Amino acid sequence: MKSRYNYIFLDLDDTIWDFHANAKASLHDVYFDRKLNEHYPDFEHFFHLYARRNLELWSQYGQGLITKDYLIVERFRHLLSHAGIQAHEMALNMNTDFLDILSTKTILMPYAGELLEYCTSRHLPMTIISNGFTEVQYRKLRNSNIEQYFTHVVLSEAVGALKPSREIFEYALKLNNARADETLMIGDSFDADILGAVGAGIDAVYLNNTRRDIEIPEKVTQISSLKEVFGLI
Repeated sequence: MKSRYNYIFLDLDDTIWDFHANAKASLHDVYFDRKLNEHYPDFEHFFHLYARRNLELWSQYGQGLITKDYLIVERFRHLLSHAGIQAHEMALNMNTDFLDILSTKTILMPYAGELLEYCTSRHLPMTIISNGFTEVQYRKLRNSNIEQYFTHVVLSEAVGALKPSREIFEYALKLNNARADETLMIGDSFDADILGAVGAGIDAVYLNNTRRDIEIPEKVTQISSLKEVFGLI
Protein backbone atom coordinates (compact mmCIF):
# COMPACT_ATOMS: atom_id res chain seq x y z
CA MET A 1 0.00 0.00 0.00
CA LYS A 2 1.21 3.48 -0.87
CA SER A 3 2.25 5.98 1.75
CA ARG A 4 0.69 8.86 -0.16
CA TYR A 5 -2.71 9.28 -1.79
CA ASN A 6 -4.22 12.30 -3.50
CA TYR A 7 -7.89 11.33 -3.25
CA ILE A 8 -9.95 9.57 -0.57
CA PHE A 9 -13.16 7.69 -1.34
CA LEU A 10 -15.39 6.80 1.61
CA ASP A 11 -18.48 4.71 2.20
CA LEU A 12 -21.06 6.49 4.38
CA ASP A 13 -23.11 3.99 6.42
CA ASP A 14 -21.15 2.28 9.21
CA THR A 15 -17.92 3.82 7.91
CA ILE A 16 -18.47 7.52 8.65
CA TRP A 17 -22.10 7.66 9.85
CA ASP A 18 -22.99 5.08 12.50
CA PHE A 19 -25.91 3.41 10.76
CA HIS A 20 -26.32 0.65 13.35
CA ALA A 21 -26.64 3.02 16.30
CA ASN A 22 -28.77 5.56 14.45
CA ALA A 23 -31.07 2.90 12.98
CA LYS A 24 -31.58 1.27 16.36
CA ALA A 25 -32.54 4.58 17.95
CA SER A 26 -34.93 5.35 15.07
CA LEU A 27 -36.56 1.92 15.20
CA HIS A 28 -37.03 2.30 18.93
CA ASP A 29 -39.17 5.37 18.23
CA VAL A 30 -41.17 3.59 15.52
CA TYR A 31 -41.63 0.53 17.74
CA PHE A 32 -43.43 2.51 20.42
CA ASP A 33 -45.17 5.00 18.10
CA ARG A 34 -46.78 2.09 16.25
CA LYS A 35 -47.52 0.26 19.54
CA LEU A 36 -45.60 -2.81 18.43
CA ASN A 37 -44.64 -3.35 22.07
CA GLU A 38 -48.13 -4.87 22.33
CA HIS A 39 -47.11 -7.59 19.84
CA TYR A 40 -43.45 -8.25 20.70
CA PRO A 41 -41.95 -9.43 24.01
CA ASP A 42 -39.32 -6.65 23.92
CA PHE A 43 -37.62 -4.17 21.61
CA GLU A 44 -34.37 -6.14 21.38
CA HIS A 45 -36.20 -9.10 19.83
CA PHE A 46 -37.91 -6.74 17.38
CA PHE A 47 -34.61 -5.09 16.46
CA HIS A 48 -32.81 -8.41 15.99
CA LEU A 49 -35.45 -9.57 13.50
CA TYR A 50 -35.27 -6.26 11.65
CA ALA A 51 -31.46 -6.19 11.47
CA ARG A 52 -31.20 -9.75 10.17
CA ARG A 53 -33.87 -9.29 7.49
CA ASN A 54 -32.63 -5.84 6.48
CA LEU A 55 -29.12 -7.22 5.94
CA GLU A 56 -30.47 -10.01 3.74
CA LEU A 57 -32.50 -7.55 1.68
CA TRP A 58 -29.61 -5.11 1.19
CA SER A 59 -27.44 -8.00 0.00
CA GLN A 60 -30.11 -8.95 -2.54
CA TYR A 61 -30.50 -5.31 -3.58
CA GLY A 62 -26.74 -5.01 -4.08
CA GLN A 63 -26.84 -8.04 -6.37
CA GLY A 64 -29.68 -6.51 -8.39
CA LEU A 65 -32.10 -9.24 -7.32
CA ILE A 66 -34.75 -6.95 -5.80
CA THR A 67 -35.88 -3.36 -6.24
CA LYS A 68 -35.74 -0.44 -3.82
CA ASP A 69 -39.53 -0.46 -3.59
CA TYR A 70 -39.56 -4.12 -2.57
CA LEU A 71 -36.79 -3.61 0.02
CA ILE A 72 -38.41 -0.70 1.85
CA VAL A 73 -41.74 -2.51 2.25
CA GLU A 74 -40.49 -6.05 2.85
CA ARG A 75 -38.23 -5.21 5.80
CA PHE A 76 -41.27 -3.92 7.73
CA ARG A 77 -43.84 -6.30 6.26
CA HIS A 78 -41.62 -9.08 7.62
CA LEU A 79 -41.79 -7.59 11.11
CA LEU A 80 -45.55 -7.14 10.99
CA SER A 81 -46.05 -10.67 9.66
CA HIS A 82 -44.02 -11.99 12.59
CA ALA A 83 -46.52 -10.29 14.88
CA GLY A 84 -49.46 -11.77 12.98
CA ILE A 85 -50.30 -8.49 11.22
CA GLN A 86 -50.86 -8.50 7.45
CA ALA A 87 -50.79 -4.85 6.41
CA HIS A 88 -48.90 -3.66 3.33
CA GLU A 89 -49.92 -0.02 3.84
CA MET A 90 -48.76 -0.03 7.45
CA ALA A 91 -45.38 -1.46 6.39
CA LEU A 92 -45.00 1.34 3.85
CA ASN A 93 -45.93 3.96 6.45
CA MET A 94 -43.49 2.46 8.96
CA ASN A 95 -40.72 2.79 6.39
CA THR A 96 -41.60 6.46 5.84
CA ASP A 97 -41.58 7.09 9.59
CA PHE A 98 -38.29 5.24 9.99
CA LEU A 99 -36.48 7.13 7.22
CA ASP A 100 -37.79 10.49 8.43
CA ILE A 101 -36.52 9.83 11.94
CA LEU A 102 -33.29 8.15 10.77
CA SER A 103 -32.12 11.14 8.79
CA THR A 104 -32.30 13.31 11.92
CA LYS A 105 -29.86 11.12 13.86
CA THR A 106 -26.28 12.31 14.01
CA ILE A 107 -24.09 9.64 15.65
CA LEU A 108 -20.81 9.22 13.76
CA MET A 109 -18.45 6.27 13.88
CA PRO A 110 -15.57 6.59 16.37
CA TYR A 111 -12.80 8.84 14.95
CA ALA A 112 -14.89 9.73 11.88
CA GLY A 113 -14.93 13.43 12.73
CA GLU A 114 -11.20 13.42 13.38
CA LEU A 115 -10.55 11.65 10.08
CA LEU A 116 -12.58 14.20 8.13
CA GLU A 117 -10.68 17.05 9.79
CA TYR A 118 -7.35 15.32 9.17
CA CYS A 119 -8.00 14.80 5.46
CA THR A 120 -9.22 18.39 5.13
CA SER A 121 -6.08 19.71 6.84
CA ARG A 122 -3.96 17.73 4.38
CA HIS A 123 -5.98 19.00 1.40
CA LEU A 124 -7.11 15.51 0.45
CA PRO A 125 -10.38 15.70 -1.52
CA MET A 126 -12.96 13.28 -0.13
CA THR A 127 -15.81 11.64 -2.03
CA ILE A 128 -18.68 9.63 -0.60
CA ILE A 129 -19.62 6.52 -2.60
CA SER A 130 -22.83 4.95 -1.32
CA ASN A 131 -25.57 2.53 -2.35
CA GLY A 132 -27.97 4.27 0.04
CA PHE A 133 -31.10 6.06 -1.10
CA THR A 134 -30.38 9.54 -2.46
CA GLU A 135 -32.83 11.64 -0.46
CA VAL A 136 -31.94 9.91 2.82
CA GLN A 137 -28.16 10.05 2.36
CA TYR A 138 -28.15 13.80 1.73
CA ARG A 139 -30.30 14.42 4.80
CA LYS A 140 -27.90 12.36 6.91
CA LEU A 141 -24.93 14.40 5.68
CA ARG A 142 -26.65 17.74 6.26
CA ASN A 143 -28.15 16.95 9.65
CA SER A 144 -24.82 15.54 10.86
CA ASN A 145 -23.10 18.71 9.64
CA ILE A 146 -20.51 16.84 7.58
CA GLU A 147 -21.65 17.52 4.01
CA GLN A 148 -19.13 20.35 3.64
CA TYR A 149 -16.19 17.96 3.99
CA PHE A 150 -16.93 16.19 0.71
CA THR A 151 -15.96 17.38 -2.75
CA HIS A 152 -18.44 14.94 -4.30
CA VAL A 153 -21.23 12.61 -3.18
CA VAL A 154 -21.65 9.67 -5.55
CA LEU A 155 -24.85 7.70 -5.01
CA SER A 156 -25.85 4.53 -6.83
CA GLU A 157 -29.34 5.78 -7.71
CA ALA A 158 -27.85 8.76 -9.58
CA VAL A 159 -25.13 6.74 -11.32
CA GLY A 160 -27.36 3.80 -12.19
CA ALA A 161 -24.87 1.29 -10.78
CA LEU A 162 -24.44 -0.26 -7.34
CA LYS A 163 -21.21 -1.03 -5.53
CA PRO A 164 -19.32 -3.32 -6.17
CA SER A 165 -19.83 -2.41 -9.84
CA ARG A 166 -16.67 -1.03 -11.43
CA GLU A 167 -18.84 1.63 -13.07
CA ILE A 168 -19.62 3.56 -9.88
CA PHE A 169 -15.95 3.74 -8.88
CA GLU A 170 -14.91 4.84 -12.36
CA TYR A 171 -17.64 7.48 -12.26
CA ALA A 172 -16.15 8.83 -9.00
CA LEU A 173 -12.64 8.81 -10.47
CA LYS A 174 -13.83 10.78 -13.48
CA LEU A 175 -15.61 13.35 -11.28
CA ASN A 176 -12.36 13.96 -9.42
CA ASN A 177 -10.17 13.78 -12.52
CA ALA A 178 -8.23 11.19 -10.52
CA ARG A 179 -6.31 8.05 -11.37
CA ALA A 180 -7.05 4.77 -9.63
CA ASP A 181 -3.45 4.43 -8.46
CA GLU A 182 -3.57 7.71 -6.50
CA THR A 183 -6.86 6.95 -4.77
CA LEU A 184 -7.78 5.12 -1.55
CA MET A 185 -11.21 3.66 -0.74
CA ILE A 186 -12.29 3.20 2.89
CA GLY A 187 -15.37 1.11 3.69
CA ASP A 188 -16.95 -1.43 6.00
CA SER A 189 -18.53 -3.75 3.40
CA PHE A 190 -15.96 -6.24 2.16
CA ASP A 191 -18.04 -7.27 -0.84
CA ALA A 192 -19.35 -3.86 -1.91
CA ASP A 193 -16.62 -1.41 -0.88
CA ILE A 194 -13.44 -3.42 -0.86
CA LEU A 195 -13.86 -5.90 -3.70
CA GLY A 196 -15.52 -3.16 -5.73
CA ALA A 197 -12.57 -0.81 -5.25
CA VAL A 198 -9.98 -3.49 -5.95
CA GLY A 199 -11.87 -4.45 -9.11
CA ALA A 200 -11.48 -0.83 -10.26
CA GLY A 201 -7.74 -0.85 -9.49
CA ILE A 202 -8.08 1.22 -6.29
CA ASP A 203 -6.29 0.46 -3.03
CA ALA A 204 -8.66 -0.11 -0.13
CA VAL A 205 -8.92 -0.06 3.65
CA TYR A 206 -11.40 -2.53 5.11
CA LEU A 207 -13.01 -1.32 8.33
CA ASN A 208 -13.94 -4.68 9.82
CA ASN A 209 -16.75 -3.82 12.24
CA THR A 210 -17.88 -7.44 12.50
CA ARG A 211 -14.54 -9.06 13.41
CA ARG A 212 -15.32 -11.38 10.51
CA ASP A 213 -12.33 -13.59 9.67
CA ILE A 214 -11.66 -13.10 5.99
CA GLU A 215 -8.80 -13.54 3.56
CA ILE A 216 -7.47 -10.08 2.73
CA PRO A 217 -6.34 -9.60 -0.89
CA GLU A 218 -3.39 -7.54 -2.08
CA LYS A 219 -3.90 -3.77 -2.12
CA VAL A 220 -6.15 -4.04 0.95
CA THR A 221 -5.38 -3.16 4.58
CA GLN A 222 -7.71 -4.37 7.33
CA ILE A 223 -8.43 -2.16 10.34
CA SER A 224 -10.74 -2.34 13.34
CA SER A 225 -10.97 1.43 13.96
CA LEU A 226 -10.78 4.55 11.81
CA LYS A 227 -8.02 5.70 14.16
CA GLU A 228 -5.71 3.34 12.24
CA VAL A 229 -6.29 5.18 8.95
CA PHE A 230 -4.17 8.18 10.00
CA GLY A 231 -0.99 6.15 9.64
CA LEU A 232 -1.96 4.99 6.16
CA ILE A 233 -2.58 8.31 4.42
